[in-house]
Amino acid sequence: MEREHSCDVLIAGGGIAALCAAWKAGEAGCSVTLIPAGGLFSGSSFYPGTWGLGLIGPEDASDRDDLVDAVCRVGCGMASRAMAESFVSGISPAIAELRGLGVKLRRARQREQREFIPCFDHKTRDWNGIEFESVRQVLGKRLEELGVTVLDRGQVLRLVTEGGRVRGAAALFRGRLRFLGCRAFVLATGGYGGIFQRRLCTGDVAGMGQALALEAGCSLIHMEFMQIMPGFLSPAAGTVFNEKAFRFSDLTLPDGAPLLPPGEESRRLLELRSTHGPFTSRLESRAVDLALAWAEEGAEVTYSPELRENPPEFVAAYFDWLAREKGLTAADPVRIGLFAHAANGGVAIGPDASAGVPGLFACGEVTGGMHGADRIGGLSTANGLVFGGRVGQAAAAAAAGAPEPPGRCEFQSWSCPETGEMTRTLRQTMTRYAMVPREGAGLSRALETVEALDRRLRETRAPTAAAEEAARTRRLECRLVTARCVLQATSLRRESRGSHFRADFPRQDPALARPILVDRGGAAFLERI
Repeated sequence: MEREHSCDVLIAGGGIAALCAAWKAGEAGCSVTLIPAGGLFSGSSFYPGTWGLGLIGPEDASDRDDLVDAVCRVGCGMASRAMAESFVSGISPAIAELRGLGVKLRRARQREQREFIPCFDHKTRDWNGIEFESVRQVLGKRLEELGVTVLDRGQVLRLVTEGGRVRGAAALFRGRLRFLGCRAFVLATGGYGGIFQRRLCTGDVAGMGQALALEAGCSLIHMEFMQIMPGFLSPAAGTVFNEKAFRFSDLTLPDGAPLLPPGEESRRLLELRSTHGPFTSRLESRAVDLALAWAEEGAEVTYSPELRENPPEFVAAYFDWLAREKGLTAADPVRIGLFAHAANGGVAIGPDASAGVPGLFACGEVTGGMHGADRIGGLSTANGLVFGGRVGQAAAAAAAGAPEPPGRCEFQSWSCPETGEMTRTLRQTMTRYAMVPREGAGLSRALETVEALDRRLRETRAPTAAAEEAARTRRLECRLVTARCVLQATSLRRESRGSHFRADFPRQDPALARPILVDRGGAAFLERI
């Protein structure tokens, strides 16, 4: 393909991290092109099944060390302290800059209420609620002012490398395959929830970036640490359940039997479960999630009169949104189950968001290292702000000394007639074996299925000139790569740690307090963090 477009910095993604990267690279004087697969303002940042973006940071300078300690503690020894320190130091300046740009951030009126303590944390922080519409208006206007080019709903299919450096990408845009050249490339494509059938994320969050990075020579870290969350099975399927409501809830199976044994012990577990959104293996409240996991048809939730009549501020905001957007009130019963939500692992990056390959940077949920086996609530958005901004500046600096991209690239265009069926099989397999709980025999079956799908893809594909068919086949190929990486890391970690729970190894093993790195040669434990 001949090069059709060239820029200094090319950014794949449409969420908070990608927007911040484009903003900062544009302010550095670079020509910037943004290519969001799900459209501008997409990805997990703008998932329509949740009521807003929570954002937390240290209360002040004296609170930074405590937050770093909390990140490392909650990460179960998997978070790099150097990365955590670098991350936390950048949160307050990033929030101040966002507010200075004009983005509206909600503040808690009753911040002393325990519902404002972030998931897995032990105290309140500087809590902010990002308003979606304000972000769209303010950042959208800023990108226009900076002359950022947006190739809306395009998708990067392969990174183009030359001389060991990323020089551009083969991409689908407006029904055609195109070569987009650049001097620096940023991956901000989000996590890998799209490889699961039950997922609380948009369809563009599909593990593409992780596979592209691996193919280019990067390593992936913490791929076994996937956040699993309760969400609505019906009505309004795919809506995030507000975990703060657990302590006000009764949970029953479809036949009317209680999900948990009646009594004070179950009430205590629900109280504990209301302190965190994602599942964790390290707290006794895991019993609630395991019961949900075994309830194939989910559990019906009914709320107490206390919640309906006098809900805490944080919970009231959720139900106001639920009534407005989903037509549901606290008087309506809902049925919930477990869903894949957000990834704690991804491309291994440094504090400057470099990904180990010249010309390639990564930020947001596509990356790993700054969190660990569990992640404090509100730090996913902070991650996008901090590292998105840094990656924009770092990519701009790298672009300044980089040569002109090549005039052409090669891209093998394949079509497979069974991509739809194979994608469904992959998602069903990952949902059955790689959520909660996990165990060795099931993980082996899942790996066998992924390998069989990969062989089938290669045996049935044929050359094609049809761009959309080539893109569908390439997406499946990348999803299989990312699923294999998740399963390799999950199989290797024969213990339970944070979001990773092995039914056959239900306890944490101190000897395995080391991260797992996945590269093109497979998965292996690092000697140290």
